[in-house]
Amino acid sequence: MAIRLTLKKTDRILFCGSKWWGDPDMPEDMQYPTVKVTDEDGTYDYPLTFICQINCEDIARYDPEGLLPREGMLYFFAALDEWLGYESATHNGIGEWPKGEFVVKYAKSINFETFQSRILVDDEDQPLTEPELEIDFSSCNDDADGIKLLGIPYYEETRNHNPDMKNLLQLDEDDTLGLRFYDCGMLNLLIKDSDLKFGNWKKTKAYLHSL
Repeated sequence: MAIRLTLKKTDRILFCGSKWWGDPDMPEDMQYPTVKVTDEDGTYDYPLTFICQINCEDIARYDPEGLLPREGMLYFFAALDEWLGYESATHNGIGEWPKGEFVVKYAKSINFETFQSRILVDDEDQPLTEPELEIDFSSCNDDADGIKLLGIPYYEETRNHNPDMKNLLQLDEDDTLGLRFYDCGMLNLLIKDSDLKFGNWKKTKAYLHSL
């Protein structure tokens, strides 16, 4: 079974909890991921969009096979500005995305005293992130559409191009999130069973398909 993510607005403080958008709560020694961009002004580091952080204790009951860690925090980042309707220094279309345009990070333990919210602001100190959303988790079919962890990609095209990989996170377009991949698309972060078993998050692959 896969794990469905249902997102909702909240007034709760989600520091060190599972959340979508907002600002990641990270260990002091964990760097916010960026991608190198070169334009007429030179080369610089462009921050990836923070997608979500998953407190692994929240999903343990929905993962009876123990495919994901039982504790700690999983973080997902990708170059999504363009697909959220913003000007972007990067562009990634249909097919496999280059390495560096997406990142999965993991902290083995969560410490409320040492974790820090990495807040991105513009030149006028205004937040650059979308308002954070609370995540409800539930079980769903392996091949379900929507936003989910684990299982297999919803689109057969994505499965055919990545036959030996499992879905790690599936991003389905959602008008309420302002997220749209062309006319009707999904971005899947994929990983091999062997890499998932040993937590080789750097071996994750990103693949976008749209009808």
